[in-house]
Amino acid sequence: MVRARKEREKFTVIVETLDQEGRGVSHRDGKVVFIEGALPGEEVTYERYRNKPSFELSFATDLLTESPLRVTPKCPYFGVKDGSCGGCAMQHIEPRAQVAVKQKVLMDALWHIGRVRPEQVIPPIFGLTWHYRHRARLSVRDVAKKGTVLVGFHEKRSSYIADMKSCEILPKKVSNLLVPLRDLIASLTIRQKLAQIEVACTEDCTAFVFRILEQPSAEDEAKIKAFEKEHDVVVWYQPKGPDSIYPLELENADRLKLRHRETNVAITFKPTDFTQVNHVLNELMVSRALRMLKLDHDCKVVDFFCGLGNFTLPIATKVKQVIGIEGSQALVDRAKEGAEQNGLADKTDFVARNLFDWKDEDWDAIWKSIGGIDRVLIDPPREGAMAVCQSFANTEQRPKRLVYVSCNPATLARDAAILVREGGWHLRSAGVMNMFPHTAHVESIAVFEPGPKPVQQDPIEEMELQEISEEAQAEDAQTNGS
Repeated sequence: MVRARKEREKFTVIVETLDQEGRGVSHRDGKVVFIEGALPGEEVTYERYRNKPSFELSFATDLLTESPLRVTPKCPYFGVKDGSCGGCAMQHIEPRAQVAVKQKVLMDALWHIGRVRPEQVIPPIFGLTWHYRHRARLSVRDVAKKGTVLVGFHEKRSSYIADMKSCEILPKKVSNLLVPLRDLIASLTIRQKLAQIEVACTEDCTAFVFRILEQPSAEDEAKIKAFEKEHDVVVWYQPKGPDSIYPLELENADRLKLRHRETNVAITFKPTDFTQVNHVLNELMVSRALRMLKLDHDCKVVDFFCGLGNFTLPIATKVKQVIGIEGSQALVDRAKEGAEQNGLADKTDFVARNLFDWKDEDWDAIWKSIGGIDRVLIDPPREGAMAVCQSFANTEQRPKRLVYVSCNPATLARDAAILVREGGWHLRSAGVMNMFPHTAHVESIAVFEPGPKPVQQDPIEEMELQEISEEAQAEDAQTNGS
């Protein structure tokens, strides 16, 4: 079905740079123009779909000159026009150039937001370029007008689901099952009561979580079990929130395991648990963090935002003691189980604590409880770790090294500013890890070491373009219904 739309205005500009979302950036009539599908140095004609007083949102319609960084997208559903899949943003950029763009995004954020620069830029970590995404949330919709069920990512700038029959970033097995999944759901009586499918994969298990708003009939369940058996997958039901999930067959409850081969650690997880989407890169990232912490067998370590113990348990294999701190009591309990399963219970402790309300006295209490702490790892969500970093800026009780893993360059830059400019820490090194090829997401890692507190603090400034870009991202999120 082709949806009618109002004709939009078109303009021609030369693209100057890329923003943190992988969009081309230019200026016209005193406004910043964000152009999806455009690369630096290209002269493009763009079509505007949002016009604000300080910026425009648009997508490229014609390339008048082409960048040498441009490549032909591998996925037939990738694009910038209406109806294209919104799962990727950078398939038109050569993969190594994507990493260079992300490295620049990180360095720009550190400087323009935090007014800090690392003493050393760490070489980026690469992994698989295609079929790397072991976690995903696929939307489901029974479209009566098309006479089919759609399973996939949302279209760009839309709440509609892309009509996709394969995916170049999902594992090949999952990509090959998109059409069989459509056929299965179309045959169910609850096809209008199945809102989404959560995907979680490991090397030896592929799990689908069916978000069901109505209990399947006996006939439905028979079809789902037959699908499980035919395609060697595990199906879970989720009738309510993430904690309500359960496997269709109880013996499949513990089949998903996250592995770190260097330390021989295996972590059992549920398909709705947070784990990194790229398991190959996750292993490399954990190994890099272990090296950057400069651990030895006498070290005492604290891991903030520890989750299931992705870093905590590998760290425990190399140190005297490690404490994992996490906001969720359920995750703390699961991390303790993981420590038991890996024979690391005697070297680990896990604590449930709201880390967004962390206080200086909390750090002092942990320091005193184990007689000093040598190393710290911080791996927060997108919101960052401002309260934790503030306590490290304030305290005299300092570990010898702090490693910060980040999924948001802006909050890393903000927290780095607190550590460096208020606490006198040195930003020794920082760099990116290509956890999410072909998307604009930037995963990074930074190393800090303590230094004397500064006598005078300068105000932290933020770049005007950064503020405008964040406003533009908010506009996009509103447009996409996210």
